[in-house]
Amino acid sequence: MTGDPGVDALIRQWAAERERSPEDQEVDRIATAWLAEAPQVPPGIPGQRGRGGASRWEQVDATDPGLLAAMRQRLPGVPAELITAAAGWWQMVGDVDEAERWWDAGMSPLDQRALDYRAAGLTPDDLARRLGPLTVLEHLRRGSAPAWCVARLARQRRDAAG
Repeated sequence: MTGDPGVDALIRQWAAERERSPEDQEVDRIATAWLAEAPQVPPGIPGQRGRGGASRWEQVDATDPGLLAAMRQRLPGVPAELITAAAGWWQMVGDVDEAERWWDAGMSPLDQRALDYRAAGLTPDDLARRLGPLTVLEHLRRGSAPAWCVARLARQRRDAAG
C-alpha cells in the first residue's frame, strides 16, 4: 500500500480489527440507536480555570482540511478513518509543513513513533544525520532509543564546536 512495511502492517492490523461479526454489528446498531436518543452535546474542552464564574466549554475545531488533503494525496489506499486519526495526532503538535518534512525524511505520519521522536527532541533533519556508520533513522529502526540518539547528536555537535 504505502511501501513502508511497518505502516502496511499497521493498516492490515487496523483493517482486521474492524472486521465485525454479525453479533458485533447488532451490538453497534443497538448502541447507536441508544446514543441517538441522548441529548446532543457538541464536543468541547473545559474553559480555563482562571476565569471566574461557571466552567464553560470551547468548541473543538475539526481536523485541518489541508492536512487531510496532504495525507490523502500521499496515501490513496488508506482508509479515511485512519488518515483522520493520524491527521488529528499531527494537528495537535504541528502543521502540514512539519508533517510533510517528517514524511520526506522517512517517517510516515501514520507511524505513531514519529510523534515520539519529535517529543524526544528530534527533528526531520536529524533523521539523515550520521551517528557512526548508520543514520539516526537507521538507528531508530534498529531499536535505539530516541533519547540516546538525541544525546549522541548533542555530543556530536559539542565535539564539532570545540
